[in-house]
Amino acid sequence: MKKAYQDDPQKQEAARQRHFNIRLNVFFFSAFIIFTVIIVRLAILQFVDGPSLQAQESSLTVKKVPLPPTRGTIYDAAGVKLAYSTPQQSLYITLLKDYSSTTGAGNRPEIVEMAKKIANVFNTLGESKTEKVTVDQIVDAMDLDSRLSGGYAPRRLKSGLTDREVAYFLEHKSEFPGVDVIEESVRNYDKDTVAVQAIGYIKKFKGASTSLDKYKQLRDMASDDPGQQYTDNEDVGFDGLEYQYQDVLRGKNGYKSIPVDPRNMADGVAEITPPEKGDDLHLNINKNIQLKTEQAIMDQLDWLHNHPVSGQYHPNAQTGFAVAMEVNTGKVVAMASMPDYDPNVWGSGGISPSDYEAIQNVYLNGTIRSFPSGQKGVHPESVVLMGSTIKPLSVMIGLNEGLFTTTTPYNDTGIAYFGKNNSASVRNSQGHAYGYLSTPADAIRHSSNTFMVDMVGERMWKKFGDDGITLWDKYMKEFGLGVLTGVDLPNEYKGYREYVNEKETSLSRLAYASFGQQGKYTTMQLAQYAGMLATRGKRMEPQLVDKITDSDGNVVQQFTPKVLNTVKFKDSYWNEILKGMATDVHEAFNGFPYDFARKTGTSTQTIYGDGKKYDVDNGVFIAFAPRENPKLAVAVVIPEGGFGAYSAAPVARQIFDAYDYEYGLDGIPKKTLESQKQTSTENGEKTDSKN
Repeated sequence: MKKAYQDDPQKQEAARQRHFNIRLNVFFFSAFIIFTVIIVRLAILQFVDGPSLQAQESSLTVKKVPLPPTRGTIYDAAGVKLAYSTPQQSLYITLLKDYSSTTGAGNRPEIVEMAKKIANVFNTLGESKTEKVTVDQIVDAMDLDSRLSGGYAPRRLKSGLTDREVAYFLEHKSEFPGVDVIEESVRNYDKDTVAVQAIGYIKKFKGASTSLDKYKQLRDMASDDPGQQYTDNEDVGFDGLEYQYQDVLRGKNGYKSIPVDPRNMADGVAEITPPEKGDDLHLNINKNIQLKTEQAIMDQLDWLHNHPVSGQYHPNAQTGFAVAMEVNTGKVVAMASMPDYDPNVWGSGGISPSDYEAIQNVYLNGTIRSFPSGQKGVHPESVVLMGSTIKPLSVMIGLNEGLFTTTTPYNDTGIAYFGKNNSASVRNSQGHAYGYLSTPADAIRHSSNTFMVDMVGERMWKKFGDDGITLWDKYMKEFGLGVLTGVDLPNEYKGYREYVNEKETSLSRLAYASFGQQGKYTTMQLAQYAGMLATRGKRMEPQLVDKITDSDGNVVQQFTPKVLNTVKFKDSYWNEILKGMATDVHEAFNGFPYDFARKTGTSTQTIYGDGKKYDVDNGVFIAFAPRENPKLAVAVVIPEGGFGAYSAAPVARQIFDAYDYEYGLDGIPKKTLESQKQTSTENGEKTDSKN
């Protein structure tokens, strides 16, 4: 049967037909599946992946080059511009062809010819009549081999174009393909040099990104938003408020959208998205008070050079630092680090070696930092020992820890002994023996070192032993000494707490700390400390900036007073120490119309150099006024100025007078009274003339 089936042609044909039909069906089914997959994939490409692919294609053919924004303005409290940017016109070129020495050298005659025409315009219509611009200089600026910039990146040929140059290039644009006039800005600072170290300065981003972490991170951070990208030639804050508020002042980049060909060269018409101007800072610093403060320091330094105090001149007193802060708000109305300098030397974003050499000892802010003083040789740094200005706090610690009471008397013999077998001793300034002191307030007023050693330092050690250092440190930090003040400036110094150095015994450290010889603190810390005494325990955050506004004047952020911490003591303790803050400074404050609290300090410290050691006396002074309802706290430091009453106090007097004139220590600005008096006089004269 099997053989018969194999021999039957009809049956064989039928079998072949069935097999063919099966294969044909499989083929059509497979084709259907394949085409279905293709159609689905095309749909996905068209409707799902299409937009993203289109964006990728666009990013490959259009480059967005950032255009730096105009930097925000920094105003003083009265609206005076302290730092501001002015527009200037610059000439840029975007290369439209390959002019590189390897593949595009054949096009060089064309670009050199354009360079000749550009140089001729500069030399004919520019401001310089002596220094001629050469063709080689123009060609170098064009960066034809793209050593400095990518092929599509614009190259700056000249900044600060004259009106005639601008007009010429705009009128003859067709003759200079790829050349554009771009508006940029240059940073300017008040010519009166107002609080320049607090304001800070700028540098170019390229240089700043090699030294400051903030800009290093921005340099390395990729951003899809061209408005956030930094350019190498963009000005950025490098110190002071310019740096602290960089993100606020900067604004947002614009950008130039440049079509590029596969060779990375510009190809087509660029579109420009304009930048957004940065926000403005409005400071609490008052220019008039600031200038009076700065001048007071310089006048006092000159006085110390030419007038002997206790038979001594002070020629090494070359620097001075002062801070004035409202006690209830923390607003810093003046902070001077003198001598200062003209920050316009940084205006171009850099500085010449000769300019830097001239300012290297004065451009940092000595009111918040510790750095070598503004002179050559062996001298103390800008932060000195606080001396007797610590004594109100020393007495407060003694009272609060039960070491004595507000009625405890003390017999001041002029010397205090301590240590094993009384092996160490401390004397009062100039060896004075003040005799019977009826209360601790008398010890503050007479500035008795011996009281502080006997009644505070030694008794604290006897009661607490080595733990006395920890307790002392706690009090110091509560009063802002040895911790950051919170001022809105970068690189603030915490101060140097010598009493934590275990090379000396705990007793010795407490003894010397009690009268101000174991802690070096900044002038800003001293001002905050003085303000804390004025408010009876509130440590206010020092604030330089009052508010931030946008370019239309709308308030973006308003700063409000901030209490960092509060300490609680008995009213009788506060009354006692504030009663003692009545040191004799009649020469400096003769005729001052307000009762005020003050404490002088003469910090003696040893400095080393040239293989020798030198003992120097630094003038320190803190005060607040008026005594009742205090308004302003002031701290002044004059390194190597001698007694604080003669070196630092006169500067403080000038600051109080300046504030009284502008704002009024009693709430009535004296300039208002003066203006009213003048108006009244003028009206009287007019009446008399009519009669």
